[in-house]
Amino acid sequence: MAQQSASSSQSGPNAAIAAAIREHLTDGNLPCADAFAVAAKERVTARSVGEAADMLSIRLARCQLGLFGYPGKKGWVGAGVTVLAVPEGLEAAITAARNPDGHLTCVAAWRLADRFGISRMQVGWIAEQMAVKIVSCQLGAF
Repeated sequence: MAQQSASSSQSGPNAAIAAAIREHLTDGNLPCADAFAVAAKERVTARSVGEAADMLSIRLARCQLGLFGYPGKKGWVGAGVTVLAVPEGLEAAITAARNPDGHLTCVAAWRLADRFGISRMQVGWIAEQMAVKIVSCQLGAF
């Protein structure tokens, strides 16, 4: 099945996507993990859900990498990842996965989390400690 677009017209987002987003709001915001659930349910790209949320003036929250949408700005301390050991080889893998600009894409960070069997949040924290900027949010937030 072909992927739907986030917008059904110039005036706003696809009605089904908008309804699904509204069903997943927490304190008026759309958590990152829920945005991906909406994308899967509606069979659209994560970017389409992010664009639809933007059209609805709904903020994304609780980035799975810990970058935004948490009290105090970043979610790493609350998630407890700041005290976890760095898996052997992860820093080298982050360095190797950087794009030509020296940044790590969101997709690459997720893949590293899967590869090392750790949380996405922990990869976000370690990249932050390495001063490696994470770019190209799959939802379009950054």
